[in-house]
Amino acid sequence: MRSIRDALRTSECVLVAVGILLLALGIAELVRADIYQVVERRQFAGSIAPEDSAAPTSRPTVGSAIGIIEIPRISLSSIVVEGDGPRQLELAAGHVPGTAFPGEPGNSAISGHRDTVFRALRLIRKNDVIAVATHRGKFTYRVTSTQIVQPGAIQVLFPTKSEVLTLVTCYPFYFVGPAPQRFIVRAERVADHPEK
Repeated sequence: MRSIRDALRTSECVLVAVGILLLALGIAELVRADIYQVVERRQFAGSIAPEDSAAPTSRPTVGSAIGIIEIPRISLSSIVVEGDGPRQLELAAGHVPGTAFPGEPGNSAISGHRDTVFRALRLIRKNDVIAVATHRGKFTYRVTSTQIVQPGAIQVLFPTKSEVLTLVTCYPFYFVGPAPQRFIVRAERVADHPEK
């Protein structure tokens, strides 16, 4: 009987220790992402092109900062890096390779995790303003729609004739584990100085 109690106490201690370790790792990842955001934002701020600049830029390498996305009404602000792989999305929002860059004709897609940089997307509404600053300049978009799709619905990334911004994150927002669907925000380019 005593050996069972001792085994249960040992198991309890091990589980508490594992829980604390996992919590510490989670907090460390969040702190790492916050530090990355602060450092990259400072470095990136000095390299934003003047408005209406048409200066050509070379294609960025995967993992390099290409911009800052902001949605003021929902207090969303994040560095955007090139690429949408696990390493890129651990630290920032990611530009989906193969889609247009913000400010270019076509569909520019940016993805982010629903529990980190794109958490606030659950509050997005039609007509919200999205600002994207890049090395090429500052670009403004207005939300036209949101939808929930299956992960294989890649048509949301297809090229468009007009300048469109597509934001992609997992859905539902409060789902535990890998979420089964995707939340899509579609926005169209507008004048770069919208009325407040």
